[in-house]
Amino acid sequence: MPRNDQAVRQLTVLKKLESSRHGLTLEQLAEGLDPSATRHPRTLRRDLDAIESAGYPLLTERVDGRTRWKLLDGIRSTPALRLSPTELMALTLSRRLIAPLEGTALHASLQSALNKAAAVLPPEGLALVHQLEGTFSVGLGPHKRYKRHREIVERVTRAITDKKRIQVRYESASRGRTTRREVDPYRLWYASGGLYLIGYCHLRNEPRMFAVERIKSVTATDLPYQIPLHFDFDAFVEDSLTVMRGPRIEVELQFDKATAAWVKDRVWHPSQQLQRLPGGKLRMTLTVADSRELVGWVLSFGSGVQVINPETLRHAVQQEARKIAAPV
Repeated sequence: MPRNDQAVRQLTVLKKLESSRHGLTLEQLAEGLDPSATRHPRTLRRDLDAIESAGYPLLTERVDGRTRWKLLDGIRSTPALRLSPTELMALTLSRRLIAPLEGTALHASLQSALNKAAAVLPPEGLALVHQLEGTFSVGLGPHKRYKRHREIVERVTRAITDKKRIQVRYESASRGRTTRREVDPYRLWYASGGLYLIGYCHLRNEPRMFAVERIKSVTATDLPYQIPLHFDFDAFVEDSLTVMRGPRIEVELQFDKATAAWVKDRVWHPSQQLQRLPGGKLRMTLTVADSRELVGWVLSFGSGVQVINPETLRHAVQQEARKIAAPV
């Protein structure tokens, strides 16, 4: 059996032992595991030996004529961090998730915390983590690096913590010019491979989203602010297909059989509704922001998609397709 399978099974067994104060029998430990572990008690016994060798002492006791295994009292959590062994392993495995923030103070702090978690694990526990890395991989996809923007991120983070207004010089993507803004910073938001500041813009008199890489400078002020009680962060970002905002519209798309085969297996937006059609086709309805981002997303499916509604989106997609196909 592959070592990665063993590592996953041992982590599952350890998690079960953590959650039980009265111990578990071999049959109870085997529940939900692969059939080989259920059919062959020796497999589970070897797993239990491996867990104990990894530094997690086990006790066995006879209850009603049956042997039960349990973790030694006090080993379910690490006193310094109050985290269980599997929680520490999960933290250690999560290092790759923070890779896009490399070079920022936030990344350094998170990395320090993960190093502390790893330091608490015994060598055998770290070995198990390395085996698990061969089973669970994190694919972040294309993403920006924010090492060059470390100072910007630090100043914005400090302002959010202190609830103080900031002055920023911001380069607009649509106009290509830099303007000065006063912003009440609400939150830093990582989405679709980019880091964004969401806050109230006093120039536009409304909450706005700012790409961190286009913030040229940040100056702290002594002006305090409060996030309005009616501001709902989740509602603010929910209409965006990825990050661009715009008027909310109802969209209806139809995919041909070949495209529907893989479109149906992914959640493209929380509002999407899917309906199977005759001939293997698929209808999708969703409520999203009307933006250039939406047009580009529809075009990414090529001839495999048709815009049924609204007419304005169909026209925008047609115009963009003509421009793409026009001779240079």
